[in-house]
Parts: sequence; C-alpha cells; structure tokens
Amino acid sequence: MSYNDTTAHKRIASLLDDGSFVEIGAYVTARADAADPSDEAYGDGVVTGYGTIDGCLMFVYAQNPDYKGGSLGEMHAAKIAKIYDMALDMGAPVLALLDCAGVRLSEGADSLQSFGRLFRAQAKASGAVPQIAVVYGSCGGGLAVSAAMADFVFMKDDAKLFLNSPNAVKGNYEGKCDMAAAKFQSEKVGTCDLTGTEAEIAAALKELVAMLPENYLDDFSAIENADSLNRSVAGIDKASDKAEMIRMIADDERFFEVKKGYGKEITAGLIRIGGNTVGVVANADRKIGYCGAAKAEKLVNFCDAFGIPVLTLTDVDGFMNCEANERNLPMHLAGLVGAYAEASVPMITVVAGHAYGTAGVVMGSKSAGADIVYAWKDAKMGLMDEDIQADIDDSFDKARNTALYNAKRGYVDDIIDPAETRQRVAAALEMLYTKAFDA
Repeated sequence: MSYNDTTAHKRIASLLDDGSFVEIGAYVTARADAADPSDEAYGDGVVTGYGTIDGCLMFVYAQNPDYKGGSLGEMHAAKIAKIYDMALDMGAPVLALLDCAGVRLSEGADSLQSFGRLFRAQAKASGAVPQIAVVYGSCGGGLAVSAAMADFVFMKDDAKLFLNSPNAVKGNYEGKCDMAAAKFQSEKVGTCDLTGTEAEIAAALKELVAMLPENYLDDFSAIENADSLNRSVAGIDKASDKAEMIRMIADDERFFEVKKGYGKEITAGLIRIGGNTVGVVANADRKIGYCGAAKAEKLVNFCDAFGIPVLTLTDVDGFMNCEANERNLPMHLAGLVGAYAEASVPMITVVAGHAYGTAGVVMGSKSAGADIVYAWKDAKMGLMDEDIQADIDDSFDKARNTALYNAKRGYVDDIIDPAETRQRVAAALEMLYTKAFDA
C-alpha cells in the first residue's frame, strides 16, 4: 500500500474538491525513543494539510486507522495543533476527520500531555474560525472531548463516540444501551448534529460549509439568489411543524437543521434570506426543556461569534415539568438568556403563536435584547394563558394578552399578517445590516 492510499487520504479526497488537497507534515514520525522500528510511520497516524470545499479554503486533518488504529501520540497531536495554528493565521475553518483507538499507550506521559496541547489549540480557535468534526470510526476518551469542542459534529451511522466504553459504565452493557452509538449521541446526548452514510455526510458538509463564514472577521457577502424577498408565505400559520415553517421563510425553502434528534421541543439551524446566512431558533413544542435550551444556546452563541443574524420564532407557554428539568433547566435557561442578552448581531423575533410567562421572555423577547419584534395578528402574549389567568383573577381583561396590547406597551414593534413574515424579516435584516456591534 502506498502512502497516498491510506484510509485517511481517501476520506479527505471524498470531501474536498478534486486535486485541491495539499499535505503538510507527511514525513513527521514519533521520536526515536517512542517509535517501534518495525512500524511504518504513516505520518504518525494522522494526515494533515489544506484544500477547498466548493472553493472555500479548509484546513483538514484525518486520523489514519491503518496505523496503530489512529491512536494519538505526541507528534500526532503536534501535527494537528500546527493545523489549528495555520487555520488561525489564515482565518479558515478546520475540518477534523476522527477515527482514533485512543491515547498511544507506548508513549506514556508524552501521549497523555498531547491531549492538553490539542485541547488548547481548539480552545484558541473557538469563536475565531468554524470547527467541524466528522466521526468515522472510534472516538473515545479524550478524543470525545475534542469532538464535543467542535461547532458542528457529524457521525457515520456505525461510528462510536464515548468517554468510557458502555460496557465499563456501572450497571450498563452495550447490549442494554449502546451509549457510544451515533444514534445515542444524536438523540440522548446532543453531541452529534447529524448522522448518516459517508455520502450523506459529504453532502451535508458541503451544504453547511456554503453557509459559513471563513472566520469571525469575514464580512461574507450574499450569494446569488432568485427567490424573491417579496414572496408571500401564505399558509405558514398552518404549517405542520416549525421545520416546515422555517423552510417557508428561507430562500428556496432550504434549511440546514442542527441536532434534529435532540431537544425536539426546539428546532434550530441555518437558512439564507436574501442570500445571507441567518441562524434560526423556534419553539417546536410549547414547552422548553433543558435539552432544547442547550441546543438554542449553542446556536445563538455560534451565530454571535461569527456575525450571523438570529431569527427567533416564538411559540411557547412554559417549561417542561419533570425532575430532570427541575435539576437542569435553570442552568441551561441562564445560558440561553445570556446568549441572547450578550449577542451583538442583528436579532429579530416573530411571535408566531404564544409568548407566555418567563418562557416567552427568554425566547428572544424585546426586553432580552431583540432588535425587532413582530407578532402575528392573533398572537397571545402575557403572564400566563389568558383562560387560566381569568380563572385566578376575576378582574383580568383578556385584551391584555393580545399582540395589540403588547405593541402599545412597546414590547412588539409591529403586528403582521403571517403571510408577510418572510417579507418583513427580510426588510428588517436589510435595515440591521450595518448594526454597530457593541465593544
């Protein structure tokens, strides 16, 4: 087998533009006192370099399972850290293709401390350049932390991601609950944004990269788009779910959804409006849980870091009521509130149904930091459901829970017909295009 025929090289070639990959550090090997002279080095188990995806510069590394299972050693980690350094210097995203048997035991402390170097390189890149990880095989121990540090994580259907092997978790075994499986990581943990075959991941990756800036300073321009900004979205208030509603608003009805299987009470992802990328957070269920709050927080923070406007579609009555949410929801709500309050990017909210109680406040309300708030003409907004409040307070006037009442108080900027939603959001985005970010 020639060096260029490794699994790592083939994976890179399947994702990058034909002939665009340039390898760096191909001759790097482990130090003499750590290497087994009988081994072929294969770049110390990782292929590193740069190339393009649809013409966009991308720094990439791919762990090579053909050499020591892709295990992470000192020079292996040093090569990856170098890629992050170059990505920061050039202001380009990093693509990690992960397939690792774990830390290289033969190198002892050197391989262990290499995790720290890798984590530090990723932390320095966080919020500066987008980071995408694709898990093809095993991703265990410290590499699971590395994957979770990425902005977006894809997993092949049969890939494994774990801190501890499921069989090593007290009271568990793989046949009972495969906690390392892509399905579990996607639906129960939330580490993974999308699972699929290699072909499905490659297609999703291209779609995602097309929506992302190269770095946090990139004033990326709108792409050519024939979808009229004046297009009516009649029937949007009858959409089967929030994903359909989001697609109706988006250019060409295209929606890149993140963490679809996790925290299903929130739908989140990226769209384009007028050719410009916009992050979207929407209530898919009228109750907020801690998983959905965590999903929304991560997307809002990512958008804020990279200058991407945020659109919130609010339709919420309150919070999920169970022990798990009592334990976890306050902390995650605090994170979500902080994400909205600290964001300096354009923020537009459409009350597309209900906005009741504290839940309505945290979902991109005017008081929490939204620049523009629209409400559909039949929207309901207030302290609590109007029928419940009327039962408690004989003097309560249901008119106080209308969009009109909230507009008179300044909590809503305008009352709109649902069919106008795309038009009005697009106009607001154009107005906010030059919004001065807070220092």
